[in-house]
Formats: sequence, C-alpha cells, structure tokens
Amino acid sequence: MKLSILGCYSATPRIIAHTTSQVLETRGNLFLIDCGEGTQVELRRHKIKFNQIKHVFISHLHGDHYFGLVGLISTFRLLTRETDLHIYGPKGLKELITLQMKLADSWTNFKLIFHELTSKSSELIFEDEKVTVHTIPLDHRIYTNGFLFKEKPFERKLHVSKAEDLNIDKAYYRKLKQGDDVVNEQGHVISNESVTYKGNQPKSYAFCSDTAYKEAIIPIIKGVDVLYHESTFLESHANLCAKTKHSTAKQAATIALKANVKQLILGHYSTRYGGLEGFKTEASTIFKDVLLADDGKVFEF
Repeated sequence: MKLSILGCYSATPRIIAHTTSQVLETRGNLFLIDCGEGTQVELRRHKIKFNQIKHVFISHLHGDHYFGLVGLISTFRLLTRETDLHIYGPKGLKELITLQMKLADSWTNFKLIFHELTSKSSELIFEDEKVTVHTIPLDHRIYTNGFLFKEKPFERKLHVSKAEDLNIDKAYYRKLKQGDDVVNEQGHVISNESVTYKGNQPKSYAFCSDTAYKEAIIPIIKGVDVLYHESTFLESHANLCAKTKHSTAKQAATIALKANVKQLILGHYSTRYGGLEGFKTEASTIFKDVLLADDGKVFEF
C-alpha cells in the first residue's frame, strides 16, 4: 500500500496548508479519499495520473472535504475522459454535483456513478478480487463516514524447482498459487504446502476524519496496519471538541491503543498552531508508533 497525502489541514485552504485529500494505491487500485479545494492541482503536483482514479470516497459534506470534486470532474470532462467514475458519499452529494453540472451545461462524456450512503452501521461499499472497502460510522456534526480498506489474501508463492523435481505440469502452477493440491505426471497427489509458501502479508488502512472521540469504531478498525485519525486540537483546546465534534491528538492515540493498530497517522490539524511536533509529542504519551501527515508526504507500508 502507498498513501499520498495531498492535504491534511482543517477548515480553509492556505498556500502551505491544503484541506483534506489523499490517494491510496493498493493492489492495482488508485482510491481518492476526500477531495478538498485544490485537489486536482495537488494531483498534478505529485504526478498522480488522473485516468487511474476510478473510485472517489467522500467522508461528509463539509466543504473542506469535497469542494474540489466538481472541479476535478469538470477537468476529467475537458480531458475527454471515457472511463466510468464511481463516487461514494453521503446522500445529497449526487444532487450537489449534478446541479452544478446542469447549471453550467457541462454534462460529462463519461458515466458518473454515485453510491449514496445513509447507513449508520458499517457496510461493505466496494469489493473486487483483491480489495474490500467498508464504511466506518463517525461522530461529527453531520452524517460522516470513515473508510476501511482491506487487501484480500495474496496468492501463495511457488518453489519452482520443487515443482519441477516432483514432475508437476506447468499448467497446474496457477492452481498451486491459489492454494490447491495437484496431481503430478505420475498421478500422485502433491500437497500444496510441499511446493508453495505464504505470499505477501495483506495490509489494511483505516481513514477516520472528521470525528469526535468514538470508541464504537474500535471493533471495526481492530488490528489495522495503519490508522489515519483526525487530531484537530492539542490538549490546550480539548474543551472545543464537544462543540465542534473533533478530536485531540491524545484522543486519536487512545483509539489507536485500544484498537491495537500497528501505526497511527495524525492529520486534519487546526492551523491555529505554529507547528506539528506538538501533536506527535502529545499522542506519543499514549501510543508509541505515531506518524505525522503533511501535505505532499508519502507513506509506504
């Protein structure tokens, strides 16, 4: 998995602080997660190919998480895109986008396929042969979901020399990688484990922004490899969390600890603070493996 942070700050965009948007690359998919204002500029800056984005996930309908979407769709149209674009987001997103396209007489020459979300419990919203995506119901001022991306198990790897020594026809190599036993040229059953070994370890990534502290998400994200959790405030402004339905860095770390995740990435910072190190310092008192998101940062895991 490869995660590219295009923006990770809250509220309004600034020259050096872009609003939420990120790209997750996993098993042949390029998933765009949230689309704050200026996302398409950041996609270009980081040389991420527009035509590889086929699925967009929008957490909620606050502007700093979706105002860049209609602009991105319009650019796709100008580039004569033909590939379908699937958009997953709260009910109302389709109306917002299509009204703008209608009033501008700018209908796309590709299919816009909206998957509008209303469920308040976790649900499967995307699946292919290699990846699943579930929603993570969050606690914000309006209906909001995070997203859990999980790779399916990889194929087993083949000891080719052992397969050759046991006279297994190459036509069966695919079945071996899929975990099946096979019959060799002499008619003997060859157990899968005798000629294969485990493939790569599948990874998982949970995106949680924006939300107040919510322990109900812990069973959904239990044991994920990487958790991105909003940390809008430091403890000095913890009193603002109840009103704004946001979290502190310590609260994000507490969720990470209780969910037994492997790594925590902090983001969605308020721009009232002079730097980011305070977020890591406070979170690290609760959870050891803390990373800081920042515009343009790339994580591989």
